[in-house]
Amino acid sequence: MDAREFVKNISWLGHAAFLVKYEGMNVYFDPYQIARGEPADVIFVSHDHYDHCSPEDIERIRKSDTVIVTNESSAKKLKGEIRVVKAGDEIEVRGLKVKAVPAYNPNKRFHPKQYGGLGFIVDFGGVKVYHAGDTDLIPEMEGIEADIALLPVSGTYVMTAEEAAKAAEIIKPKVAIPMHYGAIVGTANDAERFKRLAPVEVVILKKT
Repeated sequence: MDAREFVKNISWLGHAAFLVKYEGMNVYFDPYQIARGEPADVIFVSHDHYDHCSPEDIERIRKSDTVIVTNESSAKKLKGEIRVVKAGDEIEVRGLKVKAVPAYNPNKRFHPKQYGGLGFIVDFGGVKVYHAGDTDLIPEMEGIEADIALLPVSGTYVMTAEEAAKAAEIIKPKVAIPMHYGAIVGTANDAERFKRLAPVEVVILKKT
């Protein structure tokens, strides 16, 4: 499937939370304050901050056979079938090829590199979706190959819209989708600014 067509399978649930529907599966990223509660087949949790690792939200959508993929610190807060990964790991979950990549702040105290925060590149039948997690513009982005990039744009704890536009220039996805705004920090203006500045196609999803 073409990446632009695949965007139709992606719902933004607010902040850094997404639901991807693929081959009858519900795949979540960082569910937090979600209004929808469709049962999850796979849940990716980027790090253990409350707005990304929300045990309450996860319990609302977790089934007995839901697989949670996350880092070590988040795993301690969750229950169920958990696959603990670190940056550089490549695994397969429910037929999805997954690569964990670094997510951190080089010059801020919120997400130091040693904290072990993650981004995820998930291959949905040939369409690679990159959920960046809470990160700034980092050198490791040079090696990321993705068709769709979900990038934070709010600043403060993560990249600004300007930095996210630079990340999009480096990664060169076919489509970029802004996230990490409208809840704790950042506004729709950050998403719009990112769309103006990014040298790739940008789709701003409405919160569902």
